[in-house]
Amino acid sequence: MAARNAAPATIVFITVASEQQAEAIARALVGERLAACVNVVGPIRSIYRWQDAVEDEREFLLLAKTRANLFARLERRVRELHPYEVPEIIAVRLDAGSAPYLAWLLESTASEAAPRPASTRRPKRATVHRGPARKR
Repeated sequence: MAARNAAPATIVFITVASEQQAEAIARALVGERLAACVNVVGPIRSIYRWQDAVEDEREFLLLAKTRANLFARLERRVRELHPYEVPEIIAVRLDAGSAPYLAWLLESTASEAAPRPASTRRPKRATVHRGPARKR
């Protein structure tokens, strides 16, 4: 069930030139609790205008899930780590989401690490069960 306005959360879109840059930024944001999770997508193709020329480059896209009130700190940190003169750092506020996921996101970006009760831990990836083996 989706929770409406359950949490002041955002997804921040960030593009970088290489997978190594993406990994370094993602690990820093999660390690410093500025993001609960960062997905690295790519490679992607970006076509954009820069200094009056149309560019066509391979990039990687980061999707950082964070608290809305952490955006300014996250943006500063990305700017410190990012090689681009004008990096893409765009935040989109979430207006709905799974209540357990949003609770995990908020907990994961809390200022102090605290042990979590088992009921609020992010679930492991689902395992596909094919059923019992049958003899032929």
